[in-house]
Amino acid sequence: MSETNQTLHTTLKKYFGFSNFKGNQELVVQSLLEGHDVFVIKPTGGGKSLCYQLPAFMSEGTAIIVSPLIALMKNQVDAIRNFASNDSVAHVLNSSLTKKEAKRVKEDIKNGLTKLLYVAPESLTKEDNIAFLNSVEISFFAIDEAHCISEWGHDFRPEYRNLRSIFEKIGKSPIMALTATATEKVQEDIQKNLGMENAKLYKSSFNRGNLFYEVRPKINVNKEIIKFIKQHPKKSGIVYCLSRKKVEEIAQTLQVNGINALPYHAGLDVNTRARHQDAFLMEDCNVIVATIAFGMGIDKPDVRFVVHHDIPKSLESYYQETGRAGRDGGEGICVAFYSYKDIEKLDKFMQGKPVAEQEIGKQLLLETVSFAETSMCRRKYILHYFGEFFDDENCNKLCDNCKNPKKQNEGKENVLLLLKAIKESKEKFKAKELVNILIGKMTAMINDYNCNKLEAFSKGNNKDAAYWHAVIRQVLVQGLLDKDIESYGLLKLNSESRAFMENPKSFMITEDHDYTDIEKQEAQSNVKSAVFDAILLDILKDLRKKIAKTKNLPPFVLFQDPSLEDMALQYPITIEELTNINGVGTGKANRFGKEFIACISDYVKENNIDRPQDMVVKSIVNKSGLKVYIIQSTDRKLPLGDIASAKGLDMPSLIKEIENIVYSGTKVDINYYIDDILDEDQQEEIFDYFKEDAETDSIDEAMTEFDGDYEEEDLRLMRIKFLSDMAN
Repeated sequence: MSETNQTLHTTLKKYFGFSNFKGNQELVVQSLLEGHDVFVIKPTGGGKSLCYQLPAFMSEGTAIIVSPLIALMKNQVDAIRNFASNDSVAHVLNSSLTKKEAKRVKEDIKNGLTKLLYVAPESLTKEDNIAFLNSVEISFFAIDEAHCISEWGHDFRPEYRNLRSIFEKIGKSPIMALTATATEKVQEDIQKNLGMENAKLYKSSFNRGNLFYEVRPKINVNKEIIKFIKQHPKKSGIVYCLSRKKVEEIAQTLQVNGINALPYHAGLDVNTRARHQDAFLMEDCNVIVATIAFGMGIDKPDVRFVVHHDIPKSLESYYQETGRAGRDGGEGICVAFYSYKDIEKLDKFMQGKPVAEQEIGKQLLLETVSFAETSMCRRKYILHYFGEFFDDENCNKLCDNCKNPKKQNEGKENVLLLLKAIKESKEKFKAKELVNILIGKMTAMINDYNCNKLEAFSKGNNKDAAYWHAVIRQVLVQGLLDKDIESYGLLKLNSESRAFMENPKSFMITEDHDYTDIEKQEAQSNVKSAVFDAILLDILKDLRKKIAKTKNLPPFVLFQDPSLEDMALQYPITIEELTNINGVGTGKANRFGKEFIACISDYVKENNIDRPQDMVVKSIVNKSGLKVYIIQSTDRKLPLGDIASAKGLDMPSLIKEIENIVYSGTKVDINYYIDDILDEDQQEEIFDYFKEDAETDSIDEAMTEFDGDYEEEDLRLMRIKFLSDMAN
């Protein structure tokens, strides 16, 4: 080992406690110390931070680390101070500092105590900061999250594009750019903007072999997320949402369902964000529900799952956010819920932005759609996106598509037809227009370019558009086509496609997932959940008959049919649960129930049944102004008529609002109002009906039962009282 390498290893051991470097870290550090500009592309968890932290300790002067988030800076500085003998070794310089704190930072830099200075790009633009930094020795500049420079990156920040000119004002020093996500286009953009085209490039594989990737249809999403988290008890995880409002809503829903979760987004004050982040790091909270503001640089190696409630805006975002799972090499499960409606919403958000920005955004969004809908190996797809070849045999079934592969069909002739269509149309079109040509769909663009006169026009109309999009995706990933990023995704032939056209070979096509009927599927799943299990019902009837024979009793004496139907819906597996079944009291449950609950318990285990008792998702009150006003007003015992008129409602509408609140799990006390309209005996009669006689909460059935003795409004108010007292 050379003297330089010996020094590197000694310093690595001294400050970080490691005996060996990870991957190409040693080469990166060496290049920077030799004065070269360096570009580092490493996946999340690959050890990017050490690439600039170690040379900072080994160099004269202070290294300037440009970082996008105050929370990220704080986390990094805290970590570095743990390696060193004093806190002066690392500082932040940003808008969160008081004048006194900023003065102390500058004194420590002047005195040569500070090796790393973390700054936001906005802080670097201030003239007094530039003048100060110009007066001290700077060892090098490092730009963390360098993808922020590129308009093609997933987190573009205009202020990042001025960094090169600011560095030149401060003084020439080597530049290190670091990112976990960079397509070739983003990489090129970063280097060009920073004037570091000749930088030494160190690119690690993007493959995170320990992560499991899965995309699910967005059906009963809250229930599915709760179920998933409860299947991974006491494990750390992150749930990502696109909006702050959704973050708050999901965090509260998880909390009321017994999950130790906290929200995190930029709308929370700094202290709350820091407190929630620390709670997650210190394992006082298991789950963080967050916007993408959370997680950048968070050094928590044992995040076991990352759930996307909403599909992200780009594959870069998805890759970076999922990369926060399993950084220690252990289990990391990544589940994303996908509905095309979410894509349409994201598309609408882009309206009003400059045309170029819209085009870029739409192309990034299309890649996300392709990833979600593809049935090919997800790992192969995402690595191809980052310019890396991957043999899907090596996925080891660590994605849903490899774990549950869909049937493949020979597609040689269709691939050939696609390539001929691209050639015939002179490589002028994106995927969408090419699909329209193949299926023979007339559009304004096809009309303008006379594409209906092409030989390939409508030659593929025996297949639908979804099939042809699947063909294009799979052909692209196999390298038989190129996508021209500069021209927003035009499809181009290459040497591989030309070779295929000359000598066609077998090409197996897998049809993509179909997410178009998500709403229909959700409606069906909701209906299904309210229908009893016919197979279990037959088993229970046979059991009832068998037991009745041994006791010499008619079967209905044990349990009536409606009770068995309710058991086949609710799956009770304890005596206590059996007493909640329609028509089953405590005496009957204790006398006849033991064999029935044993039978149901075995059935549930053998068939992996999700019991309603196990997965009753408690909802949170929608804390709109109206709901809060109603709750506060009933607490103050205001007449319901006054509450209704104050909000411009009639009485039936107000009662409907109160019913919604009660059904969502919040108690509303309207006894004071009911006492004025119904006497004690009347209340008891209606209450007892709902408690003991009613098979459902139907008001129509109650009206029939009481045969005009009570108004509909009276029964609705008593149902509210009953639910508040008994259910909430």
